[in-house]
Amino acid sequence: MLDEAKPFVKWAGGKRQLFDELILGLPRFENYHEPFLGGGAVFFGLEAKEKIKKAYLSDLNVDLINTYSVIKTDVFGLMAELSSSQYANNEASFYKIRASKPTSRVERAARFIYLNKTAFNGLYRVNSKGEFNVPFGRYSNPKILDSENLLLVHRALQKDELFCGDFTHVLKNAHKGDFVYFDPPYVPISKTSNFTSYTKNSFSEKDQERLMKTFKTLDSRGCYVMLSNSYSDFIADLYSEFEPETILANRMINCKGDKRGKIKELVVKNWEPKVIQRKLVEEIVATN
Repeated sequence: MLDEAKPFVKWAGGKRQLFDELILGLPRFENYHEPFLGGGAVFFGLEAKEKIKKAYLSDLNVDLINTYSVIKTDVFGLMAELSSSQYANNEASFYKIRASKPTSRVERAARFIYLNKTAFNGLYRVNSKGEFNVPFGRYSNPKILDSENLLLVHRALQKDELFCGDFTHVLKNAHKGDFVYFDPPYVPISKTSNFTSYTKNSFSEKDQERLMKTFKTLDSRGCYVMLSNSYSDFIADLYSEFEPETILANRMINCKGDKRGKIKELVVKNWEPKVIQRKLVEEIVATN
């Protein structure tokens, strides 16, 4: 097993704690696809276990994918930039960096990591104009420059492809025997828990329905497909034919400490024995 790279950003709904449960029973697969990359916990976990031949990683968040790309191609330039005194953990530096609009890829990546590490609660949220609008987090000693982990991430990404775009792009690259993991912006479980604003266009119910159709298309191709989402009747009904399972996950993103704790999530897998058995029965019935 390789030394494991860890997510270099804090991301709402991160999956490190659920990794072993998510991949339980996962068959051997060819290439790996993750169209809602976020922090990349599942990718990094599989990479450390040397399960990935090649990965196709994408997200609709332009700044996130730019940062992954810079870590892959210019990690030493990024580390040098982050070591600059301008990325200090104080309110004045934070709001100066937040208001800045750097044009170089490396400076944009450094800004992204800095804001993620120092903003309130590790949130990444933008307004309708695409402007980052999370306030200063007042952390005592955030690890803004984690050189050791950035080098591990750099190594993990070398054989993989990165691109920015809609999740349907996965249909161009995924083939029979590949593994596709969807971890989309979650359906809000309350009026105050909507964390879909990672881009200026939020993820709607119609987008969730488009995602379900993509899931089914990949399933029909013979891909191994998994999806995670918040527990809701809407998502459970969308994927009812795949018999979603309910798991409990710790969520630390709420600004109120007494609101944090275990919440229900839905996980949909098309390789579960019960799903495979049902498909076999349907095939037998269809041929008779």
